[in-house]
Amino acid sequence: FCNAGLLELSLGKFRNVLLNQTNPVEAVIRNIASNVTVVIFQVHAQQSNVVISFDKNPSMNSSGTGVDKGLVSILRPQQSICTWYLRSLDASQVLSTAISIPYMEKDPIPGGCNLEFDLEVDPNIYLDYTLVDTHIKFAPANLGYTRGANPPSCDSGTGQNSRWRLRYDVYQYFLPENDLSEMVLMNHIRKMSEVQSIKANGIKMLTLTTDDKTNIYFSSLPGQGVIYNVIVWDPFWNTSAAYIPVHTYACSFADLVDNCSSLSKLSTKVFFTAFAILGLFTCFFGHRFWKTDLFFMGFIFAGFFFFVFITRVTGLGYDVRLILTAVAGIIGGLFLVASWWRFGSVLLSMFVIGLVLGFLFSSTVFFTPLGDYRVFRDDAVFWVTFSSVALMIPVLFVGCPRILNILASGIVGSYAVILAIACYVYTSLAYITLDLLRRILNDYFSRAYTNVPFQTNDFIILSVWAMLALSGVTVQLRRERSEVPFPPHPYFTWKRERERRSTNVLDPSHHIPPLRERIHNKLLNIKEFFQKEQPAGERTPLLL
Repeated sequence: FCNAGLLELSLGKFRNVLLNQTNPVEAVIRNIASNVTVVIFQVHAQQSNVVISFDKNPSMNSSGTGVDKGLVSILRPQQSICTWYLRSLDASQVLSTAISIPYMEKDPIPGGCNLEFDLEVDPNIYLDYTLVDTHIKFAPANLGYTRGANPPSCDSGTGQNSRWRLRYDVYQYFLPENDLSEMVLMNHIRKMSEVQSIKANGIKMLTLTTDDKTNIYFSSLPGQGVIYNVIVWDPFWNTSAAYIPVHTYACSFADLVDNCSSLSKLSTKVFFTAFAILGLFTCFFGHRFWKTDLFFMGFIFAGFFFFVFITRVTGLGYDVRLILTAVAGIIGGLFLVASWWRFGSVLLSMFVIGLVLGFLFSSTVFFTPLGDYRVFRDDAVFWVTFSSVALMIPVLFVGCPRILNILASGIVGSYAVILAIACYVYTSLAYITLDLLRRILNDYFSRAYTNVPFQTNDFIILSVWAMLALSGVTVQLRRERSEVPFPPHPYFTWKRERERRSTNVLDPSHHIPPLRERIHNKLLNIKEFFQKEQPAGERTPLLL
């Protein structure tokens, strides 16, 4: 660590430094080799903004402010020393890490054709986020050149001798799940600062040409640390250079409520915990307790579409929408039970159950890297494909409804447990359905890349899901193999029994009074119990 006023740096070496608001730190690199033409200096902090500048008194055109910032020093002939100044905007000390990276005359210069931001040459990646998506943008690069020469023109032409030959590879890197510590960020951001390290550790998401806009959107993962960086590649010289890496947790450390350490609301935890209890029961006993199974599936079907509806057409708060969704889900579940009780339509019930399983299956398919294929950025293509995959499930199992119901209760019921776990511990498995909900509710979510981390925590929870689903399906198949496929229809059974009692005079139940008469007799008995005994008149001894 360095917290003195002078920070001596070596090219390509990281140094941790404590910054404060009052005393700027002077960062110096000496003995720079003559074949180095550009030095990119960068500094990173976790959550507090730092100021990096060429001068002790920073100006707008010679400084940058943020948690991940850098400057490009174009070296003059014979120059062997570079100096920058660092300070924080917080009164307390801020832990940061700094590095300077050298590039040669054939290497492209990140941000060398900047026309949008304040710095003349801006190697920074600019990031902003919402709870739904994260947006990064950066300035185009320019071709490299020797010391003392004029930089190549950014708009002289579009041929192979201009910057238009450059290519941009966008990389993503996930920090360890459920770890928000500063030192973890400092150690891992080093893996995303230099070209070879980025290629070795990052996930290449896409490649842009100079014709493409330098704007990219990703699905936000609140509470999960993510680092982004861009490598610009010159195919003529086969040389590369890296921009300044930028990180985000898609949440705020400073908020008292719903901060990075406690993202799930209390209402969400209560809702999904109760939902998981019902799902766990359905996972193992859904087919035996048929009406409970119907209620569970009807709750999901009605609650999902009602939440989408009120979110799209109203401006109600989240807690209110969740309560109304629970009410709508209960009504939907009761309606499905009542419709089966009255009409006895197993076909309608199984269609709803198959559709719920189909939606989960289709969401899982698009949760894989298949979902990031460019063809599915088109909403029409996506929804036609998604619906076709979802409808395939009830169609495939139309001839064996019992198997379909047992599979649905086991798989969907166990996934309800996973959603409840996600309210307390981060897991990427929650985004199987959350990304689908985001796409329905946000018109521009189709442009976002939905890649998520899959680390040790996710493998454990995936194993729990698989174990619960497999156990639930196996237990139900073994228990129900000698039983009738579905319980007898209650309404038709009641009508049949009523007709039998009314025609069979030998049946003791035939002589049972109607329900109305029995209720009337019970009320009379209760009334007589509370009635005061009346005097019986004159009493005389018995004459013998």
